[in-house]
Amino acid sequence: MLTRNCLSLLLWVLFDGGLLIPLQPQPQQTLATEPTENVIHLPGRRSHFQRVKRGWVWNQFFVLEEYMGSEPQYVGKLHSDLDKGEGTVKYTLSGDGAGSVFTIDETTGDIHAIRSLDREEKPFYTLRAQAVDIETRKPLEPESEFIIKVQDINDNEPKFLDGPYIASVPEMSPVGAYVLQVKATDADDPTYGNSARVVYSILQGQPYFSIDPKTGVIRTALPNMDREVKEQYQVLIQAKDMGGQLGGLAGTTIVNITLTDVNDNPPRFPKSIFHLKVPESSPIGSAIGRIRAVDPDFGQNAEIEYNIVPGDGGNLFDIVTDEDTQEGVIKLKKPLDFETKKAYTFKVEASNVHLDHRFHSVGPFKDTATVKISVLDVEEPPVFSKPLYTMEVYEDTPIGTIIGAVTAQDLDVGSSSVRYFIDWKSDGDSYFTIDGTEGTIATNELLDRESTAQYNFSVIASKVSNPLLSSKVNILINVLDVNEFPPEISVPYETAVCENAKPGQIIQIVSAADRDLSPAGQQFSFRLSPEAAIKPNFTVRDFRNNTAGIETRRNGYRRRQQEIYFLPVVIEDSSYPVQSSTNTMTIRVCRCDSDGTILSCNVEAIFLPVGLSTGALIAILLCIVILLAIVVLYVALRRQKKKDTLMTSKEDIRDNVIHYDDEGGGEEDTQAFDIGALRNPKVIEDNKIRRDIKPDPLCLPRQRPPVEDNTDIRDFINQRLQENDVDPTAPPYDSLATYAYEGNGSVADSLSSIDSLTTEADQDYDYLTDWGPRFKVLADMFGEEESYNPDKVT
Repeated sequence: MLTRNCLSLLLWVLFDGGLLIPLQPQPQQTLATEPTENVIHLPGRRSHFQRVKRGWVWNQFFVLEEYMGSEPQYVGKLHSDLDKGEGTVKYTLSGDGAGSVFTIDETTGDIHAIRSLDREEKPFYTLRAQAVDIETRKPLEPESEFIIKVQDINDNEPKFLDGPYIASVPEMSPVGAYVLQVKATDADDPTYGNSARVVYSILQGQPYFSIDPKTGVIRTALPNMDREVKEQYQVLIQAKDMGGQLGGLAGTTIVNITLTDVNDNPPRFPKSIFHLKVPESSPIGSAIGRIRAVDPDFGQNAEIEYNIVPGDGGNLFDIVTDEDTQEGVIKLKKPLDFETKKAYTFKVEASNVHLDHRFHSVGPFKDTATVKISVLDVEEPPVFSKPLYTMEVYEDTPIGTIIGAVTAQDLDVGSSSVRYFIDWKSDGDSYFTIDGTEGTIATNELLDRESTAQYNFSVIASKVSNPLLSSKVNILINVLDVNEFPPEISVPYETAVCENAKPGQIIQIVSAADRDLSPAGQQFSFRLSPEAAIKPNFTVRDFRNNTAGIETRRNGYRRRQQEIYFLPVVIEDSSYPVQSSTNTMTIRVCRCDSDGTILSCNVEAIFLPVGLSTGALIAILLCIVILLAIVVLYVALRRQKKKDTLMTSKEDIRDNVIHYDDEGGGEEDTQAFDIGALRNPKVIEDNKIRRDIKPDPLCLPRQRPPVEDNTDIRDFINQRLQENDVDPTAPPYDSLATYAYEGNGSVADSLSSIDSLTTEADQDYDYLTDWGPRFKVLADMFGEEESYNPDKVT
């Protein structure tokens, strides 16, 4: 190996001329081996050239990797022309691995590798060498760089970095179908020898698969490989370097190949006939059995669809596919009856849902099997002849009347008698009863259609031999109407007619309503009542479609003459017995325009000027109300002022004198005043509130005792005093009440002394005695010595 390295170094020196050049040229240096001259430009003189000898004779060395010798591996030698062998030159080494991987002899310049190297770890090392004077420690040569390359040996086998591999290929694939490509990597130097040249081969998996030696592509080697026969394959692949030659290193990996399914197998029934037993009491829609066809395929290729082939009994059953188990589930479409039919036979077809056109030539992808169903007898409840019974009955039908019947039978072998009863939950009020043996239904209460028009309840039938077996049916009873209510006019009952209406004009369309349930085709007839048919202002025109029109018979109507007309209309229905009623319509006369639009129907409008609008009328009425309010307020103020003045004048009891200028006419004056009003207490108003004023203390003159003949006046006055004393409205103090009544037209002139110029003392009343017995009382009163005033009574 050392010889080969020296030879390489010699060849490099001869052909390349050396690559290590000093940084600063030495003019007087000489080479240790064959020198190579370079042209160097000296500083300061461009045209002057000088030949320079190189001091180093190498630029790279080679060292074998994985060296296992006992001595350090010799790499090469460094030598300078300045080294005369006298030991004055010292060689130094620096850079990658200097001192740790590579060492240099400071005296001789020999380089050795002190440990084993791995090219895959580091392919080359870059180092720097220099010759130094031992005494002065100064460099004799410029520092130069060289490379030590690690020479590769075949020490790494190929490796499958992505292994083990998983692949798949459809079953029934042709030869050469692509499966997978594998790749092995060799860490050796691919540029040196065949250490990294890999060749692929199959160690296990033949004859099913093959591999390309150079590319590593795996393909099928056999045609029509069936997944149902074998699904999984394990292939062992080898990769060998050195081009597969003897002595090369090899690596292996495993490839797991799965055959994917295709629909290459039709479904098949394991047997041709399936026997099922079904109780006749099975409900509709229930599953009564399962059958299964086998398909060796997988996934959606094994999905099966089942169908019943039309034939005997197939219309009573249905079949669906169970998605989880791929079984055919047979279900009942119609009820079974052992007594009617005891067995059914039909065929079922199974076929694939997803077909593959590549395998149509294999044959039809479906299969057929026969299904035989035996019906088992089960003791069943009684069966009604109808699913629903509808009956009718007139309202007010007598209690106990039979309105219908229900029928139920026991269809089992050895049939039993049946018992009927009404479900109390559906007929809690017991309007109907049923005969337990015959099944006849009768009324138990009087029925009223206007209250309840329809009844719905259930009847239960049970076996006598086994009461637990029972069935139920609904009974619907419609209550028919009896014509008991007469028809009536539908709203409106009031209408209007224009003053300018013409004869024969329809002013209102009326219809009728009947509280009875009107049967189909019932008709109502309208006519005018007989008492209104004599010279009518209006008549009734029957349109024969359950409506009628109110027709005018006059040429115009005047509200001033008659504002409202009453029109009696007779309405009859067509039911039995016939019912009729007389309905009175109110017709109001209204003012209309020329188009027949109603303007006003109020009574007040008759007396108002024609042409005044409603707003104007309201304004006039408002003004009148305001004027009336002002008048009433004025009168009230005047009365209040008058009362205040009267109260002021009565504050002094001594001035409370009523002044009057009328004089009586004497005894002959019988028209001036009726003295009976003073004697009749009924003339006085009840609950009259007195205006009494608290009097001041008065010093009244002594009065002479009245004569015994004035008992009527005294009794009247005493009665009035007593009434005032018990009057609850009187003030809580004494008051003055004045009674002064005189006649007029008396021949004796005025008897009042109020306006007299003389006092009572100057008067002589003796002449009164000469006037006769009528004035005797006055003569006695004024004949006393002391004066007495008859106008004031306390």
